[in-house]
Amino acid sequence: QVQAVESGGGSVQAGGSLRLSCAASGTIFRINGMGWYRQAPGKQRELVASIIADSSTKYGDSVKGRFTISRDRAKSTVYLQMNSLKPEDTAVYYCNVNVDTGTTTRFNAWGQGTQVTVSS
Repeated sequence: QVQAVESGGGSVQAGGSLRLSCAASGTIFRINGMGWYRQAPGKQRELVASIIADSSTKYGDSVKGRFTISRDRAKSTVYLQMNSLKPEDTAVYYCNVNVDTGTTTRFNAWGQGTQVTVSS
């Protein structure tokens, strides 16, 4: 079993910053990728940012230049630094972790979600 536990959400005014963290734990042989998604009320869940094993990163168009994803391999933790926040960034942010739990098994875990609220 693999778990992803998020922390760091909260409320901030427009233009402010927040940093989210997500730690993966459990039977992890190899982390293939870690990422952040978000879902606003009435909208579909969307990719915010992701980072894969070779450190390549991908960002959603709406956050490019404002958000930065990074990771600490030793701690199996991924971070999302969010700067210049806008009211439209308000959503529940979910961590996703894709890992190999053995040489032939793969597991995809979602965190419980953390609320980010940006006021104007």
